[in-house]
Formats: sequence, structure tokens, C-alpha cells
Amino acid sequence: MSKRSRWMVLPALMGITSAMLTGCGTGVGSAGGTRMVVGMSDDISATDPASGYDPGSWLLFNNVFQSLLSFPNGANEPEPDAADKCSFTDSHSQVYRCTLKDGLHFSNGDPLTAQDVKFSFDRVRRIDDPAGPAVMFQSLRRVEAPDAKTVVFRLSTPDATFPSKIASGAGSIVDRHEYPADALRQDHTVIGSGPYRLDSFGLNQAVFSVNDSYKGTAKLKNSGITLKFFHGRRSALKTSLVDGDIDIAYRGLSAQDIADLSHPNRDGIDIVEGDSAEVQDLVFNMDDPVVGRLGVREAMAYLIDRNVLVDRVYKGTADPLYSIIPVGITGHNTAFFDRYGEEPSRSKAAAALRADGITDKVKLTLWSTPTRYGPGTDDELKEIADQLNASGLFDARMKSVAFGQYEKDIAAGKYGVYVKGWLPDYPDPDNFTTPFFGTGNVLDNRFENPSITQKLLPRTTSEVTRSAAARDFEEIQDIVAARLPMLPLWQAKQYAGIRSDVSGYVYCLDASTVFRFWELFKS
Repeated sequence: MSKRSRWMVLPALMGITSAMLTGCGTGVGSAGGTRMVVGMSDDISATDPASGYDPGSWLLFNNVFQSLLSFPNGANEPEPDAADKCSFTDSHSQVYRCTLKDGLHFSNGDPLTAQDVKFSFDRVRRIDDPAGPAVMFQSLRRVEAPDAKTVVFRLSTPDATFPSKIASGAGSIVDRHEYPADALRQDHTVIGSGPYRLDSFGLNQAVFSVNDSYKGTAKLKNSGITLKFFHGRRSALKTSLVDGDIDIAYRGLSAQDIADLSHPNRDGIDIVEGDSAEVQDLVFNMDDPVVGRLGVREAMAYLIDRNVLVDRVYKGTADPLYSIIPVGITGHNTAFFDRYGEEPSRSKAAAALRADGITDKVKLTLWSTPTRYGPGTDDELKEIADQLNASGLFDARMKSVAFGQYEKDIAAGKYGVYVKGWLPDYPDPDNFTTPFFGTGNVLDNRFENPSITQKLLPRTTSEVTRSAAARDFEEIQDIVAARLPMLPLWQAKQYAGIRSDVSGYVYCLDASTVFRFWELFKS
């Protein structure tokens, strides 16, 4: 789905201004070099930002649209992009005001004004596409544009994470003269104000050129990007890299591919590693007659060996995870490590079962889906089943179901134990807690905890200085480790395969999940 913890302290009422940035400018004047060719196994499901809510679509949005704020290289806090400055103007984190930069234009030459910003957010919420990002703006009551350069967001509840939300792909600004107000644009024509224009979009590739109208923080280092789609064909992605048909293989190389391409005798290709906040968790249905019993969940927590799991299945391309909030994000702790340890303990697992009155072998099905969370997911669940069975305390097996049916069955409460992967929308601890443990959580595991939902989460969302909320996030993780509605398994690393003459990739692989086309160049 970061090994960093750089957090800018933003006291209440302190604004974000472009004066805080260094080296900012239009960026277009520095564009040059050659066209880069990038390959990925993901598809792009949408070119309209009111719909796409997947990694491929957001890759496009982050490069052809602007947001008021954006995440700079290696940063977890957003800074101005289309905005000159933004700030909360009240003490409750419910009124957020932004002033636009002067001279902003879309790629078709139309001026970008506060009315376009208001239109863009109103449109996302009005369309409310099931595959879109409207869900991120549940706290947004209304948007105002009192003049051409001023935008005011009025929130129904305190939400200190709102700046991060509008810095994501969900905050993409569209031209109100080019997009329908209440329907998605279907022709794959994109009018944005970001660093690149989308020249063409087809089944197998998208072609991007430099947007000469761009005025923002990015400094372009290439003359354009060709993005090739491999539609899940990982071996073809690897072959194209080896043959020199693409310069970069991004999102799609398997763990075995990474190992093969890392061989010292492989000339002309490098494997590069970057930070990631993508995580994978084992989820427990709290109403299930088997894993609904705490003793069963505790026994599993004592028996699963994450180190063996990531070594055997993922060839070291992930790290064991012992917390809900991953390493590098504010509030991370080691609650699960502290409570259940790193090494498996059969004696502690047996004691947990006995304490819950369980003396027979526990029969268990671990539910998986084969591709949605990566090609190793089925093997991962098989490995977990083998580890549980090796203790003599469990009779576990893995079953795999296509993703569409998998989601329906989870929602219907048919599974006791199942796997979920999570790639955050923005690098804030809220994105690893509220979706999982807030009202109507995305895990569908029937877990509720009043201390979390009524006290801790509301307190964290009202704290503008995010580091000041760390203690509350730590307490949430401690509660989850004790009650065990889920069990964190691993935190991914980002990998890309590159031709040896490619540079700038280091700025494309971080916890913000923003793949910055403009940083890529050939040396």
C-alpha cells in the first residue's frame, strides 16, 4: 500500500502558505530531456476524478490535475499547490479557508478560479459515485467561493485531516465549463491544470505531454510520459523491462520477479526500494461462533510467525507489522508485539484456549481472494493455516473466492476470518483507524468499541497538530490489540524495476503514494 516520521507542527489557526516552500515555481520552464516509458500491471478505472478511487486512477489524477494542496517529496504533511495559503480559521477545525495563487489556468487556457474549486467538490458529492471518493468528504457541509481567489470549506464536525484529504486525488480540480455538474465524463478527455496533459488514453497505453499552462510546485525533468498497461500480466511487465521496451516497471513485479531482477549478473536493470504505508491484516468477524471467542483470536495471535510468513511468501519484500498504524506514520506503536511477542508460543496459545473453555482442536477456514491484494495472498493464507495446524491446536484450511463474491460474502457475515489489504488515501493515522473502527467501518467485522468511537476518534480528528494526537492513537491500538477484531500481518515495501540510466525514481516511492512523473529523467 514509510520508514519516515517527518511531521510539520501546525498549531491551531496556523496556516499553510506557499512562502514556506523552497524552490517553487511554474516548473514548466525546467522541463526537458527525453520521453519516459512507464509500465504497470494495474489498470486505470477512471479518468474522471469524481469516479476513480483506485491506485491506477489516482496516479493519473496526481499528474494531470492540481489540488489546493499536495504532498512534497518524502513528506507526510501537505503544502500549498494551487493554493497560495490555507488554514483553519476557527478553533474547532470546522472552517478551512484557502486563497488561490495568481494566474492559474487549465490546459485548455481557461482560468482556474475559486468557482472551479467549489464546482469540483460539489460535483464529487452530488454524483456520489460508488467507485468514487465522495466517501472521504462526509464531514463537508458546504463549499463557498466568496470571490475568484477565495474558497471556504465549512465542515459539520471537526476534521483536522481535511487538509490531507483535499491534497489527495480526491481533491482534483476540474474545469466547470468542461465537466457536467451531475454526471461523469465518459470520453476520457481530461482538462486539468497539473504538470501534464493527457494526449490519448487507450486500452494498452496513455500518453502524457507537458502542460505549458501549469503553474505549481513541480519541476518537470522530462518531455512527457508514455504509460503502458499490462492488465495484470506480471511476466509480460518483467519481459518488457528486460527487453528495454519500458524504462520503469511500477506496481506489478512479483516477489520472485524482484528476486530474479536483483541478481548481480543482471546488467542494465536495477531494483529500487521505497517506503510504503500499504498494510495487510487478518480480520475477525466478531459475531462468528468460532473466532467470535476471544480465546481463539488470542491463540492465533500467539501462533502466527510473521517473519516466516514474509520470508517464505514475500521473499523479504514486506516487513512484519505489529500495529494498526504502520511504521513511519504518527502514532505508530508496537502493541501487538508487546502483547503477543515475536516468536510463536504454543503454550500461551493453549492457555488462551483453555481460559475460554476450549479443549478440542479449533476448526477454522481462512478466506482469501486470489489477486485483489496481490498474487501471494492465497499462499499467505495457506502458510498461516500451516502454522496454526503445526501447533496441534487448530484444524485450519484456506479457501479462495473471486473478489466480487468475496466482498458480498463478507458483507453478509458468512466468513469468520478473512484477509484485507489497505493502501491509504493520505499518510495520516486517521486513515488507519477511522475507516477500520469508526461507525460503518470498511472491515464489516461487527466490531464496536465506545471508547474508540465516542472518545478517542473524535478527539484525534479535532487535533490540528497531528503529533499531539499520538497518545490517543496509541491508546486505540492498545485497545485493538487486547480485543483483537483484526491482526496486522505485514507492511509492504514499494519496489520498481528500472533501466540503469533512469534517475529521479527515489521521489516516486514514498508513503504519500504519489508517483510523481515529473521527477523521472534519464542520466
